[in-house]
Amino acid sequence: MTNAIINTDQDRQLMVGAAADHASRSGVFSDYQMRRAQNTLRRQRDDLATFVEYLVEVQFYTEATGHAQQLFHDAEAWANITKGLMAAFVAWLLQNGYAVGTVNIKLSTVKQYAKLAFQAGTLSAEQHALIRTVTGYPYQEQKQVNEKRSAAGTATRKGVKKAEAVSLDKAQVKALKTQPDTPQGRRDALLLCLLLDHGLRLGELALLEVTAFDLAAGLMIFERPKVNKVQTHELTPDMLRAARAWFASGDAPAAGKLLRGSRRGGRLTETGMSERAITKRVADLGAAMGVYGLSAHDLRHSWATRAARNKTDAFDLRDAGGWNSLAMPSRYVEAAKIANEGVNLGED
Repeated sequence: MTNAIINTDQDRQLMVGAAADHASRSGVFSDYQMRRAQNTLRRQRDDLATFVEYLVEVQFYTEATGHAQQLFHDAEAWANITKGLMAAFVAWLLQNGYAVGTVNIKLSTVKQYAKLAFQAGTLSAEQHALIRTVTGYPYQEQKQVNEKRSAAGTATRKGVKKAEAVSLDKAQVKALKTQPDTPQGRRDALLLCLLLDHGLRLGELALLEVTAFDLAAGLMIFERPKVNKVQTHELTPDMLRAARAWFASGDAPAAGKLLRGSRRGGRLTETGMSERAITKRVADLGAAMGVYGLSAHDLRHSWATRAARNKTDAFDLRDAGGWNSLAMPSRYVEAAKIANEGVNLGED
């Protein structure tokens, strides 16, 4: 009788354990995605769609419909993905003119979902170990990769994004932040200070609301959706002046989005500016002072460059700029270094 009870208990425990393992494996993808920002998931869907485009071209799939969605949600969709396919995907991206940075991002996404498939039990440890050996290109190798692609007649960037940011000197930064004392001018000064003095991303600026500001304390509290953070910035003197002018004049909306659009002639319109409207306005303001092709990202780049040149360390720059890693801020700090600082040649 005792043995029968033990066997029954053991069978039940094995069944419950197996069911729990199955539930755990099936929830790997959803659990991972629950922890990620919507912007990250949107980019990952796009990366997986690019992967599917490649897989159709090499006839892994006969057509593209539905496969990106399966790769995004279903571990079983990864069952036959191999190291060879992953490595060939990297080569395909380069041959099709994707920027090396974009290649790295898309590869990182595909490897992440392969890792989830491994955790879900679809890919074996051996398959996953081989896939992990496929690597992208570190920053110091990217120039050589692009030089070889250019020599072979292959494009080094797909789309219209600039390979290099537009650089601004101190006088240009000051000129951009000095706008006319009109409703549109006050809006423009506010917009430009947010980009030039606080390094906001375009999407962050478009989402900013009037409640983000505590002018008495000289603070701004805002969201960085790309990295799923809420940050507090102490307003720079120029930023504080621009914000006070915007609110004191009555230009600022009573509630909702901080910025307002404008029509020809400078009349302000409804609450809110889209990312497209901000992009056009920055480009127009740049062109008005002879700086063509200026973008919101150029102004964020200017902020980070000036911070690095003024001896901001990589950790502080990472935190202030809303990056998750030291990779990008470290580039700014490294580029700002005086290479021969401390070299003493003695007296002749």
